[in-house]
Amino acid sequence: QVQLVEFGGGLVQAGGSLRLLCAAYGNILSIDDMAWYRQAPGKQRDQVAVISSGGSTDYEDSVKGRFTIDRDNARNTVALQMNHLAPEDTAVYYCSAQGVVSTVPEYRVDDYWGRGTQVTVVS
Repeated sequence: QVQLVEFGGGLVQAGGSLRLLCAAYGNILSIDDMAWYRQAPGKQRDQVAVISSGGSTDYEDSVKGRFTIDRDNARNTVALQMNHLAPEDTAVYYCSAQGVVSTVPEYRVDDYWGRGTQVTVVS
């Protein structure tokens, strides 16, 4: 079975930085896109940043220039470096892995989500 686990959330002052890390565990052959989403209280879950297996990236407009997504294909990890954080960035951040090819207990291709990590930015 494949599991995604996020690390690195916490409380930070406005203007500060946090780095989130997500690791995919299991018998994984490959992963297409990996992404970070966030969901603030009372709001829908929105994609913040996405990175393809080849390293192409895309960002939600409000985080461009402040957040950077990167991944390590050999380790099946994806990270989100968040700088110049603002209270509006407060949310639960979720890791997503799409097009995951795994072989145990059988060959399958599926999408997976982590359980989320809380990021709180105080002014």
